[in-house]
Amino acid sequence: MEFTREIYWNVGHGAATLVPMYLLVVVAVGVVVWAFRKKLDVYRQGLPLERTDQLGSRIGAMLNNAIFQKKVTQVKIPGLFHGIFFWGWFLLLIGTTLIVIQADFTDLLFGYKFLVGNFYKIFSVTLDIAGLASIVFLSALFVRRYFFRPEGLETKRDDAIMHGLMTIILLTGFVIEGSRMAVTELGTPVALWSPVGYLLAQSVAWMGEDSLRLIHKLTWWFHLLLVMGFIALIPFTKFRHILTTSANYIFADRGPKGKLRSLDLEDEDAETFGATSVKELTWKDIFDADACTLCKRCQDRCPAWNTEKPLSPMKVVNQIGEVAYNDPEANLIETLSRDVLWSCTTCRACQEICPASIEHVSKIVDVRRSMVLMEGEFPDDATMAAMEATEVNGNPLGLGYASRGDWAAELGVKTLAEDPEVDVLYFVGCYASFDKRNIAVAKSFIQLCEAAGVKVGILGKEEKCCGEPMRKMGNEYLYQSLAMENVELINGYGVKKIVTTCPHCYNTLEKDYRDFELEAEVESYTVFLERLLKTGRLKLKAEGLDCTYHDSCYLGRHNDIYDAPRALIEAAGGTIREMEKSRAEGFCCSAGGGRIMAEEKIGERISVKRVNMAVETGAPTLLSNCPFCLTMFEDGVKGAEAEDKLRPRDIAELLAERL
Repeated sequence: MEFTREIYWNVGHGAATLVPMYLLVVVAVGVVVWAFRKKLDVYRQGLPLERTDQLGSRIGAMLNNAIFQKKVTQVKIPGLFHGIFFWGWFLLLIGTTLIVIQADFTDLLFGYKFLVGNFYKIFSVTLDIAGLASIVFLSALFVRRYFFRPEGLETKRDDAIMHGLMTIILLTGFVIEGSRMAVTELGTPVALWSPVGYLLAQSVAWMGEDSLRLIHKLTWWFHLLLVMGFIALIPFTKFRHILTTSANYIFADRGPKGKLRSLDLEDEDAETFGATSVKELTWKDIFDADACTLCKRCQDRCPAWNTEKPLSPMKVVNQIGEVAYNDPEANLIETLSRDVLWSCTTCRACQEICPASIEHVSKIVDVRRSMVLMEGEFPDDATMAAMEATEVNGNPLGLGYASRGDWAAELGVKTLAEDPEVDVLYFVGCYASFDKRNIAVAKSFIQLCEAAGVKVGILGKEEKCCGEPMRKMGNEYLYQSLAMENVELINGYGVKKIVTTCPHCYNTLEKDYRDFELEAEVESYTVFLERLLKTGRLKLKAEGLDCTYHDSCYLGRHNDIYDAPRALIEAAGGTIREMEKSRAEGFCCSAGGGRIMAEEKIGERISVKRVNMAVETGAPTLLSNCPFCLTMFEDGVKGAEAEDKLRPRDIAELLAERL
């Protein structure tokens, strides 16, 4: 016998079926289009932002993430549950589409059927397994949400609607199949290619053909109404993420990663700078709220939230959405609250794990800009003093600019003003220039360069803070002033290559300074030294060291540099005991987002929590690659009372000892 089945069996394939069916489709799709058209008006409240360049790459990323669930499955258990459920549902959608194409187009118009023979066998068994997998893993997600709900996972009416509606749709689909098969396929080889339907058919065959036909027809129409209801509900429930999250993969920031948009501070028509209301954010900032699935992954990884501070990246995104829809004139500072806004360390942990390509950090920085530029407001007196010190002396430590290069005098390092013919400009940064603990790191780097035959120069007293802490704290004016002076100076010397031992300086010079036409190549010292090591210019003697390693946020998540530091440590003989949170999952030291200048007064100190993670490895040495991290860990070790258990050090210090 032929392996196929009659489509529209028992319900008929005439106008009495097709007309109401397609009318329902038109109504459901029309509701979706109408609702999203209304949503467009909400999104358009925000400022324009170009997110359709590189369209081919954007669509590719969307397909990769939407179909293959790449970001969703980053978190294994719930991600895998969702992924398998989605793939099952997606296969059912493809199967339904193929049925419609054959029945209502190719067969109806051309008499051509393709759901026959071996293809039908594959089609039938695939859809049965897909439907069963969808039910199983939807049930697993239901149990997780309602019986073993993780702390912080919000459950709303939308969730009950989603679970209930999708479950009934899947179950009624099998009822339709089972009742049809009980009448038409039992006892034939075709039935075996629909294993779930076959079992159901056997269990209901006793009911008789008339009863089964009635059940089949009623369930078929009920199932159709449920599916159309599902489609129509998409814009009004969390179902919207099917479309909005997929679209957000297209609208995602294509880089450079973490680069902030610069404000035009010379715009004479601008009445405000930063964002006090949603109309001063971008349309993407508003759209993000509709793409959010409330999975709380961002919240789970936020160092502020994990140390009893009020910041939840998830709540910030959704509060912005609520304001955009319900009260567009509301003051975002008051809505979000100052403690929330000042708590962010801009570590990007939220954005790296987000399965919906939501951009949390830029929203917070934009509102901070309004607080600083329009209101002159800072989180505390210490931050204000650091800003004032930077304005006067070019550094937030309050030390005279003239002494910025004093640390290098005994090493014979010349400034570019003395000798501009160098292999690399070492952009030292404020902490390695003035802080005694970090000066040791700068000296170690110079020793390494000399051993490798690299001629290094510095700017000395001409160098100013890169401005990154000020910018992330919201002081865009001070940042741009510093940036323009530094760029003019560096370009004026014709510098070809810059190396820095500070990831914050590296990230800023490499990405943000391009807005001011910085021409030089910029490199992190870890990548620079690893290349010298590989080419044989830098030679080390390996000596055993038991250690753990901290991935600084601005070298790791902001720039995806994870392997070079580890390669250097291993080349020096280090054996790394990885912390529970490492690489992209690394936990912040607390100093990012300008927090290096501010007092940490709420909750547990982030640096202490991170130090305790290092202590748990049992390693006596904590290595890092960032002056901010090193400073925080020196304090954190004291706060954790772990002076006798852990010694914070920079990678450069370790390498210099092994020359």
